[in-house]
Amino acid sequence: MYPITYLTDCSDGNARARLSTRIGALFGQSPTIVAADGPDPEAFAALTLLDCLRSTQSLGEDGHPTITLLNIAPRDGAWPNGVPFCYFWFGEHLVASTFNPRALALVRRELDIDKVFVTDIREVLASASWTNLTPADVDSIADTQFRSLWYLPLLAKWVADDRPVASTPTAVPVTPEEPPTVSVIDNFGNCKFDCLPVDAGFALGATLPITHRTPTGAATITHVTCYPHLTAVPRNTPGLIPGSSGTGYLELVIRNASAATHFNLHPGDAPLCPAESGA
Repeated sequence: MYPITYLTDCSDGNARARLSTRIGALFGQSPTIVAADGPDPEAFAALTLLDCLRSTQSLGEDGHPTITLLNIAPRDGAWPNGVPFCYFWFGEHLVASTFNPRALALVRRELDIDKVFVTDIREVLASASWTNLTPADVDSIADTQFRSLWYLPLLAKWVADDRPVASTPTAVPVTPEEPPTVSVIDNFGNCKFDCLPVDAGFALGATLPITHRTPTGAATITHVTCYPHLTAVPRNTPGLIPGSSGTGYLELVIRNASAATHFNLHPGDAPLCPAESGA
């Protein structure tokens, strides 16, 4: 059996119950469901997917295959009924996901996942001769609003079972260059950026400006010192360090306090301006 992790923006209690039950019925075990919520679910999903795949490395032994599902499917009008679904392999680890370039951006950049296999729901379901799906079932699944419940688990199961799933190899688009963004805020209030320290102008002992808004809406800038690791940051003091996510991505911390609360930051914010850094 495969350990299964499901990152999704459909994460209310009702959705979690249905996802757990359907995946349990298909795989014989229920998944770990992780809510991709907050103001920027794509940023959260991108960094979390990268972290999930990197956590399969350096095990000291062969380990076991895993499956990671990712669902961030905005209905933006570019695709009928939302973006299509795709899959790819990272070694022996399977990822089945919405074809969302921003959510896939970090695995593209860090793990060289530059191609995925994009599927058409109706084509896959109609050609799945190994199932007992009726034409009415195919129509219902292809047209449903909750495709991440009805289709994505089927796609993952069939690919994992080495079924002949119809797909098209497709390049993952390079996303536009953006300033460093807060992707994840952990339970300590540490703010995890989506870039390496060097890409933000990090240098030990130097300072980088963090821009944030006060409760009155006024913009303020704090010059935050760069440290080698968390324990080097003075207590109750902001610091920038190579963090635990990504490949040592930049992290804004305050020892014994929440950097997110102090700087009024949220996922999706881009408070760092490397051009203004100073010693």
